[in-house]
Amino acid sequence: MLLDLPVLEKGNFYFIKDGDSQFILEDKTKRGLTIKETSVDEKLNVTADKGMIHDMDGIGHWVVIRWYFSKDSYDLSQVLEHAQAMEKKYTELRELTCPDDDG
Repeated sequence: MLLDLPVLEKGNFYFIKDGDSQFILEDKTKRGLTIKETSVDEKLNVTADKGMIHDMDGIGHWVVIRWYFSKDSYDLSQVLEHAQAMEKKYTELRELTCPDDDG
């Protein structure tokens, strides 16, 4: 089960877990979202669990909950690059939408 897998790396917005034959990059911001499909993520070309979120207009958008990187094709440093890019994107978004109140 995914919850029992050892965590290799973690950030504010991600976990990288150690599966038997794959590294699993999990987006913490999507925890609790129901998996609606598992298919290939077009951006990273790896298998991904996807869910649906709806915007304020009720329009649904597919989002990736976690990615599965085959250990035959990727090493931990390559997965970490993707995780750090996601971390940077979410940090910038948080700073843009929730700037610190300096009083």
